[in-house]
Amino acid sequence: MRLETERLILRPWRDADKKPYAAIIGDPDVRRFFPAVGTYADADAGIERARQRLDSFGFSFLAVERKQDGAFMGMLGMAPFRDELRAAIPTNPAVEIGWQLGKQFWGQGYAPEGARAFLDYAWMPLGLPEVVAITYEGNWPSRRVMEKIGMTHDPRGNFEHPDVPSGHKVRPHVLYRITNPALGI
Repeated sequence: MRLETERLILRPWRDADKKPYAAIIGDPDVRRFFPAVGTYADADAGIERARQRLDSFGFSFLAVERKQDGAFMGMLGMAPFRDELRAAIPTNPAVEIGWQLGKQFWGQGYAPEGARAFLDYAWMPLGLPEVVAITYEGNWPSRRVMEKIGMTHDPRGNFEHPDVPSGHKVRPHVLYRITNPALGI
């Protein structure tokens, strides 16, 4: 799987992406809405999970590269929820979209641009009925991206993230959704 936009290449992961991705998820600013910063082991495990999902489902979270200079930018894509997380969300959604870019790429419209390409792929050729996004309730930058790509907040889907320790400030999560326009829902 590979998607291209005007400025981005969304592609499968390479082993060479591990070190720069670890640097991104190890940045306290990037991970301010997570319980902790990520490590190299977290990056390695996340990339391996993404590769497995791509093999199993035909889509996943992909590496993001800037076309103009080949700069590695981070992660963007969509994937089926794992069963435990899906069960924790009251509306029981199937597929999520998400992104995590290095802070030098923030505020330039890259996340919405890449996310729109994934939504187009979700609608055609996949024919998915809907895609959702989740984030910590106070993550307003990510929530704005969700709104820019046409998603709306669905309070019925708000939940306490099971991977975040009980009582942690980033445990409360919100859910945004968008439905396939071809289905007329």
